[in-house]
Amino acid sequence: MGLPSIAGHQTSLDGIRAVAAFGVLLFHVSIETGVALRSGFFGGLLARGEVGVPIFFTLSGLLLYRPWVQSVLDERREPDTQTYLWKRFFRIMPAYWLVVTVALLLWADAHRTDAWTWTEMLLLLHNYDIDHWWFGLGPRGLGQMWSLSVEVAFYLTLPIMAALLRAYATRGGVADVGRRAKRLLIGLAALGAVSYIYTIFEFYPEYRPWMNLWLPRSWTFFVPGMMLAVIAVWARLEDGWPRRFAHAITSSTGTLWLIAALAYVIAATPVTGARFVGIDGLWTGLFEQILYTTVAFCLVAPAALQPDRPNVVRSLLGNRVMSYLGRISYGVFLWQFVVLYLWYDFTGQQTWTGDLLLNFVPVALITVLVAHLTYRFVEEPARRLIRYVNPPRRPAPKEPALEPVP
Repeated sequence: MGLPSIAGHQTSLDGIRAVAAFGVLLFHVSIETGVALRSGFFGGLLARGEVGVPIFFTLSGLLLYRPWVQSVLDERREPDTQTYLWKRFFRIMPAYWLVVTVALLLWADAHRTDAWTWTEMLLLLHNYDIDHWWFGLGPRGLGQMWSLSVEVAFYLTLPIMAALLRAYATRGGVADVGRRAKRLLIGLAALGAVSYIYTIFEFYPEYRPWMNLWLPRSWTFFVPGMMLAVIAVWARLEDGWPRRFAHAITSSTGTLWLIAALAYVIAATPVTGARFVGIDGLWTGLFEQILYTTVAFCLVAPAALQPDRPNVVRSLLGNRVMSYLGRISYGVFLWQFVVLYLWYDFTGQQTWTGDLLLNFVPVALITVLVAHLTYRFVEEPARRLIRYVNPPRRPAPKEPALEPVP
């Protein structure tokens, strides 16, 4: 029985990231062409491609929380918060600023010289502006950035959440690894439950749609990844239940992916509300959270707990093509609306018209090209800047520094 991998670059997770990124791209193209808004089962399936965002959140919870889990269970040094934040900054902001600049210069019209618009977009504060000038989730070309604002809120609060979870797990001087791990899982379950309580208050005493864009509603998506991080580290430290659970997950990959597919199909029905108009009501909002959480967990879990050896999952998700697409997936996420709208302008098509396949293929190819260039000339050089602003500390003996894949 192999042990889960908890360090280094996991190519199978790159594949999951690629699936999520291109699922979201297909969703946006299907909305722009109007295909996802048509009645029928196929339109419903396309309309729920937004589930790629919860998948991204689950991956973030897994990869970013894992070093804190190791510090609690394996008594390693806690991650340096300053280093962690600098890495997040250089990973996210330079490429994002480039896209914001292009989109605002192209389409912001009268707001190009508005200092506040530039400030809230460059600092990802637009989710908290409940009286904004744009229609929808953001200025033209930047509508998807609401989810990046949620990601950044998670990045900033993760050290605080990790400290609170650590305090609970070690309360009373508990030394047993199993008891600490169970307490972490209990604390994370409570955090995920708060997400659903928060959704209730989103609708009562009155509906406040902007609350849908704030971090607490998405905790339910981050928490499964954080739980998987706990189980992966625990399984490497202690025999028994955690290793059996990890083995059960990896040996049931097909079953879990089938459950993810069924949950997605159910989400494509009216149980999650109308298409592309936000959340209809409390129950549709809760069903959406539950079903999207199920999809994200069942898709990510087998890859997250894979042992350190070649296997089918790594062959499917970690091959050279999927790994490459996963590496450039951030650029795919950033540029997709800019490319889509420029393509529609170039071809003279109107919104909610056009053939899905004939638009998706060129938009996807151009987006991949731009994402590749962004990865090579912006993302990678920016990430190397961390060595100049925050030199790495010498690792303590027997505590090799871990690099979670962002």
